[in-house]
Amino acid sequence: MNIIGKTALVTGGAIRVGKAISLGLAQAGANMVINYSSNSQKALETAQEIEKLGVTALTIQANVADWEQVKLMFAEIHEKIGKIDILVNNASPFTKTPIPTDSIEAWHQVTGVQINGAFYVSNLAAKDMLEKKEGAIVNIIDLSAWEAWPNLTAHVVGKSALLALTRQFALELHPYVRVNAIAPGPVLPPPDYSEEKINRTAAKTLLNRWGTAEDISKTVNFLIESDYINAEFIAVDGGQRFAHRKYEEG
Repeated sequence: MNIIGKTALVTGGAIRVGKAISLGLAQAGANMVINYSSNSQKALETAQEIEKLGVTALTIQANVADWEQVKLMFAEIHEKIGKIDILVNNASPFTKTPIPTDSIEAWHQVTGVQINGAFYVSNLAAKDMLEKKEGAIVNIIDLSAWEAWPNLTAHVVGKSALLALTRQFALELHPYVRVNAIAPGPVLPPPDYSEEKINRTAAKTLLNRWGTAEDISKTVNFLIESDYINAEFIAVDGGQRFAHRKYEEG
């Protein structure tokens, strides 16, 4: 798919990796819809950066875990900018959910966005894409789709489900809509990471360094433009999956 002139929706598209994805698509010529949950100021700033690139930017607040809000978001998109050609399911609250727990609020918050939200948004975007007989969906997962991570049960289950949704939507929407996934490794340190933890995390990759949000953005564009890649994932992780074998076998 040629990105120029297309309309792209990025969930969680105002900050961090989502912002880089939004800017990367805009630089490639897409008109952008930036979905955000709460930070309207960051969404506005991202939209202003995008508009300087000569394309249209629309910001929409919506909790993608809420079906009614997702329907309203698409109604606004259709009214103001048109049908969606490209969707990036990026929104992903990173909240700890240790087991056992006395509260299931965090579980519902995380899985609501990562599973239900991705399904809701993809479902409505698919209708636009099938009408046009062309479309691309990219889901942002991570290595937890294959691994257990301590104290992050909901996150691990959510990303695993998003990988499954990648394959399922690719099957259901063929031949017009391609659906792929990207599994980033360490690309942006969380604000609470100490310098020691940042260095320790870098050492867990084969490149001994962090990547950048732009590494993910470039891969998003690659998958959208690569018309014969479907139902697949790409790990952009500096070889982190295999770095535990750097020094010895067994």
